[in-house]
Amino acid sequence: MNVDPSRLPYRPCVGVMLLNASGKVWLGRRTDVEADAEGSGHWWQMPQGGIDEGEDVRQAAFRELYEETNVTSAEVIGETPGWLTYDLPADLIGVSWKGRFRGQKQRWFALRFTGNDTEINVRSPGGGKHKPEFDEWCWAEMDELEKLIVPFKRDVYRQIVMAFRGLVS
Repeated sequence: MNVDPSRLPYRPCVGVMLLNASGKVWLGRRTDVEADAEGSGHWWQMPQGGIDEGEDVRQAAFRELYEETNVTSAEVIGETPGWLTYDLPADLIGVSWKGRFRGQKQRWFALRFTGNDTEINVRSPGGGKHKPEFDEWCWAEMDELEKLIVPFKRDVYRQIVMAFRGLVS
């Protein structure tokens, strides 16, 4: 589909960098979904998702975290000062998200995980009420994120790491 990206808005979205007591970052491996916004393949990412109309961004971050990981034991320890944006690759513009967006504008939160790993359940997230977005998960070093993320999101991930690096001792 030939769509002029400049005529499309960014999809409002939140993202969560969940940090454990050791300062490692939670990552989930995306399931391979045809026509997924990330393109085909198995990419790792932090929890993220759209903001519902009228929803507070902080509430959206906790909702998305729960819907994707089952985690409720977390507290906010940081927030990006503004929105971070990325554009979809040309072949996904007009296709992903029903063709309504050129990419995403994201507000990111750093959350400290206060529970234990048994709380995390990517196969039956949101108390089993949500379709799994991940088939595996791990704790990773902050410096590992960039190489595990789909290429067109790497600049945003660099900005997130810069914003939250000081939260890890």
